[in-house]
Amino acid sequence: MIHAIDHINIVVSDLERSVRFYTEVLGMREIRRASLSGEWIERIVGLSGVRAEVAYVLAEAGEPRIELLQYLAPQGTSLPECALPNTRGLRHIAFRVNDIEATCKKLRKAGVPLVGPPVHVPSEVITHSAGEKILCYFHDPDGVLLELAEYR
Repeated sequence: MIHAIDHINIVVSDLERSVRFYTEVLGMREIRRASLSGEWIERIVGLSGVRAEVAYVLAEAGEPRIELLQYLAPQGTSLPECALPNTRGLRHIAFRVNDIEATCKKLRKAGVPLVGPPVHVPSEVITHSAGEKILCYFHDPDGVLLELAEYR
């Protein structure tokens, strides 16, 4: 039986750029790096000739960590439709913040456009035990859809 989420993997095109985004812009901290190659990783991912670099980042409150993975070989492709909120599959990661307005301001200052401004979820639609929910979407440097969520 599953008892926890260990990590979330995001394949990136430029590891250093992504580490800067997740640490400097979003305020997470880098906790570990590794180089991946060899038969063991090829068996796991089902690809031949794998060479990859990985960095793990962690939010202030802890687990699960995010695994930022750059494949040096074989390189993958970017699918623009994956940035859309209605594409099937894993679509976004939501980050809980204490002050959504301040976080949005920091994102804008860093040149990160928001999909839309922060929006209050109507209480008649869904009520959260943590309080009123305010959220907004934005994208990371590779177009991965992300969410900010504040509860009041």
